[in-house]
Formats: sequence, C-alpha cells, structure tokens
Amino acid sequence: MAPPRPPNSGNTFFGLTRLIVEFGVLSSFLFSLVLFVGGTLRTVAVIWEALPDLAGEDTGKTLLIAAVEQTDTLLIATALLIISLGLQSLFVGRVVNVPAWLSIRSFDDLKQKLLGIVVVALAVKFFSVAVKWESGSSLNLLTFGLGVAAVMLAIGLYSFILPRLEHAPQEGDSDADPT
Repeated sequence: MAPPRPPNSGNTFFGLTRLIVEFGVLSSFLFSLVLFVGGTLRTVAVIWEALPDLAGEDTGKTLLIAAVEQTDTLLIATALLIISLGLQSLFVGRVVNVPAWLSIRSFDDLKQKLLGIVVVALAVKFFSVAVKWESGSSLNLLTFGLGVAAVMLAIGLYSFILPRLEHAPQEGDSDADPT
C-alpha cells in the first residue's frame, strides 16, 4: 500500500505559477490605474490652462491635440486593464460581473481583444501626428502613415489567417470521415 500523499502536493507547482501570474495581473492593473488617473488629471490641467484663452486662435487646435493624445493614453490604459483581467481569468480564476464583450475564455480571445485595441491606438496616434502636422514635412507624414498602415495590415492579416490555420485539418488527422 502506497503512503498517502499530502493534500494538493500535485498542485504545488501550478499554485506557484498562479502566484507568479498574479504579479503580472497586479502590475498591469496598477499601470492601467495610474494611466487612467494621470490622464484624468492631465485633462483637467489642460482644460484649466485653456479656459482663459478659450476663444483664442490656437486654443481649439491645442485642445484637439490634447484630446487625441488623451484618447491614446486611455486606449493603452484599457489594453493594460484587459491584459490584467484576461490573465486573471485565464490563469487564476473566472472574473465575475464583466460585460460579455470582455469575457476571455482563451489566450486567443485575449490576443484578439488586444490586437483590436492596438489597431485603434495606431489610428489614433496617426491622427494625432496628422493634426500636429506642419505643411513642410509632408514626406515624413506620408512615411509615418505608410508605416502605420503596414502594421495595421499585418495585424489584420494575422487576425484573419491565424484562426483558419488553427482549425484547418492536419495531414494524418484521424478525424476525417473514412466514407
């Protein structure tokens, strides 16, 4: 007769990995929190600074640039929050009371959500650069725009092709119907 094993001795290693992932969850959440709070404080400061000269010639453009940059910050904060919730859900346990669109059941779910945010963040970043653009540097703007477009296209292709490759039947699969 084999000696009894201590409770959960087979789960010790997995338990430690879950603890390690919690560090990632916590760090992503803290960065997200700081970016949300910092972005909010920056918004208040920019608006407060613009109030005395709200009807000024350059104030509208300054506020527009600040708003676009704020959007970029919020998108990065959102991505970090999604990473935090996704890691928590995948490695530690289900996260309750999240909207259906934020439900992450697999690593692929997490990747798809993040890639979507990256594409939007790139578009916002390009818009920010375009708004700041001065007419003398059109080649730089075009080069930057082409670079952004290339990355967005690569992400789109990756998002389109990867799911099809994962579900394609492999050579020698026994799942094929012999009839």
